[in-house]
Amino acid sequence: MQTSALPDLAHTDTTTMHWLATAAAMAAVVAAAALLQPDTAASASTTPRRTAVQHGAAAVPPPDPARAVFPLECGGVGNTVAKQVPGDLDGDGRPETVAVVHCAAGSGTPPSGVYVLTQGSGAAPRIVATLVDPAQKMSVGDFTVRDGVVSATLLGYSSPAIPSCCPDQQEKVTWQWQNGAFVRSSLSDDSADGSA
Repeated sequence: MQTSALPDLAHTDTTTMHWLATAAAMAAVVAAAALLQPDTAASASTTPRRTAVQHGAAAVPPPDPARAVFPLECGGVGNTVAKQVPGDLDGDGRPETVAVVHCAAGSGTPPSGVYVLTQGSGAAPRIVATLVDPAQKMSVGDFTVRDGVVSATLLGYSSPAIPSCCPDQQEKVTWQWQNGAFVRSSLSDDSADGSA
């Protein structure tokens, strides 16, 4: 048998210290992997579909405003869904969609309508409430749906002489489903520049 011309390597001999160092390194890797895992509680709370699926119920998608027919007379230019927010407004466990819609004007500020959409299984979305009618000649600034409450800043005009580009009045309002209807509450009646 021929002996190797290379010197003995230190790492080829296993000792107790070698095994302790290996065990410590493996423990550090396992601990680091545990720290890098996603927080399942946070993921479930921000993903309602995951929560619904975990409890055995199929998640119902909110109505898609692109499939709805809105009562706007736009003279052939069509309409634009400017904003849309889903939410369970009546507490039945099925989401509705609140949509801010206006005519697809090339310029200016066309009046907006705010509509609540619902949808049955396999059916097209349908309007169940009109919160702001375009005939009111208002546009919508801030817009949210939170905990079943629709909040919006409505922008309007004090007279027909005000240019449509520059609304001079604003009103912060909310709508909430109560006793079978959406009840509107006004939070302020200030003008757009903050003066009374």
